[in-house]
Amino acid sequence: MSELAAWDSFYVIVGSAAGALIGLQFVVVTLIAQRPTRAAPEASAAFGTPTIVHFSAALLLSALVRAPWQATAVPVILWAALGLCGAIYSLNVIRRCAAALLLLFIGIHNAWDGVFYHVFFSRRGTNEDGR
Repeated sequence: MSELAAWDSFYVIVGSAAGALIGLQFVVVTLIAQRPTRAAPEASAAFGTPTIVHFSAALLLSALVRAPWQATAVPVILWAALGLCGAIYSLNVIRRCAAALLLLFIGIHNAWDGVFYHVFFSRRGTNEDGR
């Protein structure tokens, strides 16, 4: 596996960091679980789940590289499969992001219409001096 020898320290560092950050995420979730709930349950899916997915992917990819493979064909196939899964996951995230962006633009449009109405149409019945 001389093709991957130059990247050896990179994957060790990334894998160690991902493992440590996953552990830290579990510590934070455990500490937060004791507090009274104030946020919506969807907040965990929006912030916690993608973080765990990204850290876990980095850890898994690093572990695959560090395994003593006899040839590079198996890790290449596994990396390609994980890459395909990552692309599908990214499309799902992009779809959600596009929906959120669309809702933001709709909200801006509605706010603009409200202001426009109040400035130009609700003042039609009043005099110039404000009576």
